[in-house]
Amino acid sequence: QLQLKSALARLGAQKAEYLPQGGFSISATRSGLDSVITRESSGTLGLDWQLDLFGRVTALVDAANASAMGQAEQIRLLQIEIVSGVVKGYINYQGNIQNQQVISKQITALKQSIEVLEARVEEGVASELDLNRTKAQLSQQQALLPDVIYAQYSNLATIALLTGKLTKEISLSETQGLFDTPIEVAIADANNAIALRPDINQALLNFSQAYSLSVSASKALLPNISLSGFAGVLGLDNTRLVDTQQQWQVSPQIEWSLLSYPALLAQRDAQAFLSEAAYSEYQQVVLEAINESELSLQFLVKQSDMQKFAQQRYKYANNAFLQAEVMYQEGQIPYLELLDARQDVLVAEKNNIDSAISSLIAKVSTYQAFNGSWSQKLATDEP
Repeated sequence: QLQLKSALARLGAQKAEYLPQGGFSISATRSGLDSVITRESSGTLGLDWQLDLFGRVTALVDAANASAMGQAEQIRLLQIEIVSGVVKGYINYQGNIQNQQVISKQITALKQSIEVLEARVEEGVASELDLNRTKAQLSQQQALLPDVIYAQYSNLATIALLTGKLTKEISLSETQGLFDTPIEVAIADANNAIALRPDINQALLNFSQAYSLSVSASKALLPNISLSGFAGVLGLDNTRLVDTQQQWQVSPQIEWSLLSYPALLAQRDAQAFLSEAAYSEYQQVVLEAINESELSLQFLVKQSDMQKFAQQRYKYANNAFLQAEVMYQEGQIPYLELLDARQDVLVAEKNNIDSAISSLIAKVSTYQAFNGSWSQKLATDEP
């Protein structure tokens, strides 16, 4: 915002070049030579007006205007990054909370199984192998907790950074049903959502600025026509501007830097190359925006399909675990098969949560790619 204000101030300074420049001065002089004392006073208004007959000042104003508008687009870019980053951080935080709950639930179940197995080993009904395999799986699940807790802190740190706060100042409550929402993306006007993207507008404004500077460099080859003059009063033998005489002068000037022509030609060519480079960069930004939007849609479709498969996997793995529990209680399968079924349902449940997180992130990424309309509305709604 401050850089935008600075650019707008520079634009105002550049527009002031259309007007005459100058100032007002008042002076009084008292001097002596031997016994002769001389007094003199004067008041003068001096003006210098550079006539923009060939459009050089206009080109510089256009360049300053493009620079200011480019700073406004930079603000939109930052707003998009902040909004998208906060939403993604929130989704990841809620997903890591669910992962922690799943792991904690499995740890509780494994601890209960270990208590039962220890009693059965003492009775000689179960083997040490079953007990050790269960303890190993318990340690495996316990080792996952620090990573999940650190991931939650990392998510909070990301949100804190984007919102200008300390991590300890961020407090988020658990949101129920966040990952049960179907993945739907509604883009009202996809063409404008791409065409109005701030990165495209900024690249176009950068080209406009470079082109205007190129025009200004070309106009520098032409004569510089200006009008200067002054009007004032001169008071002799007094220092108080009394008994004054009026004086004025008008001086039209034509200045043509013919001896500097080689340097001016080189500057014109250099700015022309920069203008071409800015146009090539604009084309590249447009191409990247189109590719990003297409990839975001493909990623959204991919994650939506993967979420469906992950849900089915969890459903079947959970059914298999329930069947394994019944079969184990009836003595049809050994305990290790029940343990494997529990491991399968744990992996499937975590995969289902991770898939739901990725699907929501894909949704946010799609809106982030098609950001032209909503980012413009966000900037317009700013106070």
